[in-house]
Amino acid sequence: MIEYFVQSASSFAGDIDNLFLVITLIIGFWFFLTFGILVYFIVKFRRKDGVKAKYFAGEKHSETKWTHYPHYAVIAMDVVIIAVNILVWVNIKQTLPPRDNLVRVIGQQWTWSFIHAGPDGELDTPDDVATVNDLHLKLGDTYHFELQSRDVIHNFAVPAFRLRQDAVPGRTISGWFKPTKTYESHYQKRMGTKTSLPSNTSQVDEEGSFAVLLASIF
Repeated sequence: MIEYFVQSASSFAGDIDNLFLVITLIIGFWFFLTFGILVYFIVKFRRKDGVKAKYFAGEKHSETKWTHYPHYAVIAMDVVIIAVNILVWVNIKQTLPPRDNLVRVIGQQWTWSFIHAGPDGELDTPDDVATVNDLHLKLGDTYHFELQSRDVIHNFAVPAFRLRQDAVPGRTISGWFKPTKTYESHYQKRMGTKTSLPSNTSQVDEEGSFAVLLASIF
């Protein structure tokens, strides 16, 4: 369903989409059922001449069962949603598959910096590659990321990956993703830039520019 609005470009995007679909179907079912019953009662028990209103205390079992049974059904559907949510959470958030590449994501005002592990596959070595506001990935590789913040809380989001995670100062948050499609961000489309690796900036900048200076310090 979400695929019609935002394309999916990661291996676990389908799991997230299916979770949203399950929630939408369950909530949609109860919404339309409740709305239909409400309209039916409004029409059936509307005010009529010569008919007096009746008061029901709601103390008899024949009356309260129409409250209890739907309540139990809603609780059962909540359990289904929680169970599906736990499965998706464990598979995506708590399970890190073997990695092919490693990247560090650093949020700061007002930019994102990415440190790619070089051929040795380790960060903080001389062959690291730094980019600013531009994340290049290899199709089909499983990436582990280290998410950090230099100042305040930032929200790292890649809608096509169905990935969203806050970067918290003082913490390194680990995660993973696996690109499955060639995807160009809205930023690149808007700026009309295509940058090949290795690179220090997301676009061609003059020497001494802020982007070049920022990338050079990592």
